[in-house]
Amino acid sequence: MFNVTILKMRDIVKYFFGLLLLLFIITIISKNFVKKNNETKLAEKIEKKASAISEENLIKCVETAIPLIPEVNEEYEASEDIETNFESESFIEYMLKEQISSIKATDLKEDNIEEIQEIEKLNNDTENNKSEENVNVSSIQTAETGIKTEVITENPIQLNYNVEYGKVKIKNQTDYELTQEMLTPDIIVENKNIILFHTHSCESYTSSEKYTYIPTGTFRTTDLNFTVTRVGSELENNLKQYSYNVIHNTNYHDYPAYNGSYTRSLETVENILKDNPSDIIIDVHRDAIGSRSDYAPIVKIGDQDIAAQIMFVIGTNNGGLWHPNWNQNLKFAIKIQEKAEELYPGLFKPIMLTKSRYNQHAGKFASIIEVGATGNTLEQCLTSMKYLAKVMDEVLK
Repeated sequence: MFNVTILKMRDIVKYFFGLLLLLFIITIISKNFVKKNNETKLAEKIEKKASAISEENLIKCVETAIPLIPEVNEEYEASEDIETNFESESFIEYMLKEQISSIKATDLKEDNIEEIQEIEKLNNDTENNKSEENVNVSSIQTAETGIKTEVITENPIQLNYNVEYGKVKIKNQTDYELTQEMLTPDIIVENKNIILFHTHSCESYTSSEKYTYIPTGTFRTTDLNFTVTRVGSELENNLKQYSYNVIHNTNYHDYPAYNGSYTRSLETVENILKDNPSDIIIDVHRDAIGSRSDYAPIVKIGDQDIAAQIMFVIGTNNGGLWHPNWNQNLKFAIKIQEKAEELYPGLFKPIMLTKSRYNQHAGKFASIIEVGATGNTLEQCLTSMKYLAKVMDEVLK
């Protein structure tokens, strides 16, 4: 009996330690399983976060990290195109198309070396072609005066304004109350050098039989022979007929990257001003009517000329950005438009006075002029420049 009892105790001890060993092994395996499971869940969580970030607007993330970005975006990117008389749904749809087409064409970062090289190459090409455009400057005919002018826009959009100075109408979108003193164009232009440039170099028009092009976006093309850049060249050539010193920059500022256009164009203007002091700085654009892609504001001048209407866009410091020149900019626009109403009534639409700055702090008499809209043809816009140059000469001479 004694020996049998001892044997059973050994068995019990053996089984006890065996059970402990089994429990130890199970514990190790369980810990590894839980660890792997947690790692899997963590990986899935990270993947979801990354996906969420990629699906959202990355600009918001940057704005959170860098407080200065929202201020810059408010001025330079939130109002990249001046929209007038639009319907909200059509406006959103239009802007989405603009941004999507831009992104598709330019899937590059601004600090990418290849992009910088491409921009430099394109800018060099346009400078090389510029001399060819100006060969026939002497053959351009100056505009006549004393001829009938009438607005003949089909299916027009109502032009809203809330301030008048004589025959000049102004759509004041700011919080400022414009006094008679602020509107009176009592300015003297001493430096008559003129700088022309294009923040949105690729803005284009409706194709016509004479000017047919291949679009690379919604009313956009990288072929500057069919964009506002070509319109700027026409204004340059017409102004030179009156012996003005004109510097026309034809660099791309909205291609390959659309966002940041105003930042790049400001740098361009500041570099020009270092060697070419000038008071008159004009950023030539095309109007963008979100609700009406076929909108083509035109005037008939004389018996044959059909010209696109023009609009001044003048920025202010009402948005909070430093801009000491805005009232002088406005006075300059009023002075030009006052003469235009005398010579070619209806050539200009009401001046738009906005809260944004649009780089106009760079000059004493700086402005945006929007020539035509998406429904206009290039030839209509080129015709406008003949008459705009005549008006400017009458004011500046």
